[in-house]
This record gives sequence, structure tokens and C-alpha cells, in this order.
Amino acid sequence: MTQEQFKKPKNVALIILVASLGYFVDIYDLVIFSIVRIQSFKDIGVHEDLMRKQGEFVINVQMAGLLLGGFIWGIIGDKYGRLKVLFGSILLYSVANIINGFVNDVNTYAIIRFIAGIGLAGELGAGITLVSESMPKNKRGYGTMIVAGVGVLGAAAAYFVAEHFNWRNAYFVGGGMGLLLLLLRVGIFESSMFQQATDEHVARGKFSMILTSKERLFRYLYCLGIGLPLWFVVGILITQAPEFGKALGSPDVLSAGKGIMLAYIGISIGEVIAGFIAQMTRSRRLVLAIFHVASLITVFIYLGSKGITEAQFGVLSFCLGLSVGYWATFVTVASEQFGTNLRATVTTTAPNFIRGFLIPVTFLFEFFVNHFGIINAGYIVMCILAVVSLFCTYKIRESFSLDLNYVEK
Repeated sequence: MTQEQFKKPKNVALIILVASLGYFVDIYDLVIFSIVRIQSFKDIGVHEDLMRKQGEFVINVQMAGLLLGGFIWGIIGDKYGRLKVLFGSILLYSVANIINGFVNDVNTYAIIRFIAGIGLAGELGAGITLVSESMPKNKRGYGTMIVAGVGVLGAAAAYFVAEHFNWRNAYFVGGGMGLLLLLLRVGIFESSMFQQATDEHVARGKFSMILTSKERLFRYLYCLGIGLPLWFVVGILITQAPEFGKALGSPDVLSAGKGIMLAYIGISIGEVIAGFIAQMTRSRRLVLAIFHVASLITVFIYLGSKGITEAQFGVLSFCLGLSVGYWATFVTVASEQFGTNLRATVTTTAPNFIRGFLIPVTFLFEFFVNHFGIINAGYIVMCILAVVSLFCTYKIRESFSLDLNYVEK
């Protein structure tokens, strides 16, 4: 199939649809633990005093799976094709989530979340890579914007399913949606850029190519740096809402599940806004800088909300999500920074490194909690991450109209 045939609107629309729905299921499965943490822990007998620490343990193990999966699927994507990742990753995490519905202890819970994490690692990177390589360079931002805007609504779906069904059934629903989506993927085609790269005698999917070149290594590190604050906001500030609410003197027990649902609705809207700003200004760096500053301000408002009510928390959760609605822009930038023979590796590992980075960020956060309390720890860690992300945004090259049909030598 030629590149011109591949870019027919019908084919591109199907690719965007499949990538969007895949990311929808990915996000559903990624956040479902945070939403059902309290309910499921009570059911399997975790003591209330241990729920925060045990919750950190399980989510960190899941993030470790994402980190490992990023390497596995990224290399597969560049060596054997983007479609192999789209099929293999969703099959793995769908089966893992179905099994997750049968767990009865924390250690088994963590092991299954680790396996699910490996599967979840491949979805977004492969989808964004395929969409980016299938669209004209000045329009691809719209494609990735749609993928992210639709995909993050999976968190809202996870909340509503968890509200109306038992936590075990919530996992069954996530796994079932993934298996159904496999049928839709049968009709999509491989990236023509990848097919062209296979005809060239260049190394593909070799992560060592990034490590052995100082210029490529820093290019990669800058990509990682721009995404740091997002998972701290979602994975700690909102996931630990009950604990933050208690420290702020809230008269209500704040619901992490509702907070995550509203935050992801905000992220979805933020993704659309970020995409349009990038298309209008023809600059992804400007978008990233705006959102980094906005997230810092919003986090400070959240952490300073003494006596926060449930209604106020809902509004702030939405605003926090809106302020970090640059995930698709971050992944798109990572995709645009590297040639076709390394693109899937970078686009898959970068977001999963950021998710996996929640592990050391959690340890750093706990260090500051022990010395300064949970609220001050939130301030300190967010400031550190914001400074790093703004510096990396300044250092990356603008890639809005960059031609992606090239390889790294």
C-alpha cells in the first residue's frame, strides 16, 4: 500500500477511531485501581490505617509494569510494526483486568496490576505514533488531540461503572471492553513510514542508540522532563484526596474516585484546548509552557483550600485536570523529536517513564511528608517538578511542522 493510499480520509479516520477507543479503554484500566482502592481494600480485609501506604504500594507496582512495558512495546513497535503493539498490548491488559476481578489479597492484587501495567504501556505510544505517521504534518495535532480528548473520558466511564457495580465487576467491564475492541482493529493498516523504514538498512528499536549519543540522550531527557507534573497531580494529589481533605480540615470525606473522574473530564477538555492553541500558534512549546504555569497555580490553590468542601473539591479537581491537559501534546512532541526507526520506542517509553517516575516521586513526597506534613510536601514536590518541566520545555526544539519521514543514523 502506498503512502498516498494510506492517507485516504477513510483510512485515517479509522486509525484515529481505533486509537481513540484504545486509549479510552487504556485510561479506564489505568485509573480503575485509584477509583476502587478503598472499596476493594475493605473487601479483601486491608486495615483502614494501612490503606494509603498499601495503595501506594499497589499503584507503584502497576507503574513499574508500565515502565517495563514501555521498553518491551517500544522495541516491538519499531522492529515489527505499530500494529503488533496495538493488538498485543490490549490483549494482555484486558486478560489481566479480568483476572484482577478475582483477587483476594494485596500481594496478588499488586502482581496482577504489574501485568496489566505491562500491557497498558503499549497502547498510547503505538496509537499516537500511527496517527502521527498517517496525517499531514500540519494537521497531525488534530488527530492526536482527538485521540486524547476521547481517550481520557475512559476515567469518567471508570467512575460511573465503579459507582453502579461492585469493584470486581468494574475490572471485568474493563477487560471485556478491551477484548471487544480487538475486533475493530482488524481493519487497520500498518504505517507506510514504518514500511518504508524497513526497506532501509538502519537499526530499528535500539534504545542503546539514544544512550550512546549525547545529543539524542538530552533530546530524550527533555521530552521526559516536560511531562513530569501530570502524574503527580493525578497519582498523588487527587488519588490521596481523602488524606489531603483531612489535613485541610474538610468537613467531608473527599472522594478520590469522583475527583479522578472530574479531573479526567478536565483533562479531556484541556487536550482539546491545547490542540487548538498549538494549531493556531503553530507552537507546541508555547502550549506546554502555558499549561505548566497554570498547573502550578491550580495546585497552590488546591493545597491552600482550608476547610475544603466536597463541592469545592469537585471544582478544583476539574480545574486541576484542565491545567494538566497537555498529555497528548507531550506525547506528540516526543513522537516528533525522533526518526521513524526510533519513534515508537520513544513515543512508547516516554509516557511510561513519566508514569513510572511516580515511584521515585512518591518516595520523595513521603520523605517531605515525614518532615513537613502532607500539605507542605505537596507544595515542595510540585514546585520542583514545575521548574524541571519549564526548563525542559525551553530546551526542546519546536517540532510543529517537522517532516517525520526520516530515520536516525
